[in-house]
Amino acid sequence: MAVSEPVRVRRVYDPPEDGDGTRVLVDRLWPRGVSKERAAIDVWLKDVTPSDELRSWYHQGGRSGERHDGFVERYRTELDDPAHTEAVERLVGLVREGGPVTLITAVKDVDDSHVPVLVDHLTHVMKGKRT
Repeated sequence: MAVSEPVRVRRVYDPPEDGDGTRVLVDRLWPRGVSKERAAIDVWLKDVTPSDELRSWYHQGGRSGERHDGFVERYRTELDDPAHTEAVERLVGLVREGGPVTLITAVKDVDDSHVPVLVDHLTHVMKGKRT
């Protein structure tokens, strides 16, 4: 993502940068082999991540295009449910407080993960297109 954007995405294995702003871990599990000091996480929002059931379903089927499309659809539905709403609102609040906010993840292939879906959802919520 461009540096001027209020929401950025970085891997937890990359060193923190001065421009990261608030660093928010958006993974359900703590990244393997990374200390809390090294990760420099300000907020850990487990409840913006896909449910354990959805993660298992996605990883069981091999990441075919059809499986990925189903994952995206199901994750968008989860983001709108009450179990995720409070965490999404907290994340939106962090961005609106003046950002930048950097979403931190341990996934290897960020583009094929939950993170782009979350960024898209945040964008729509902040524009008032999705509740």
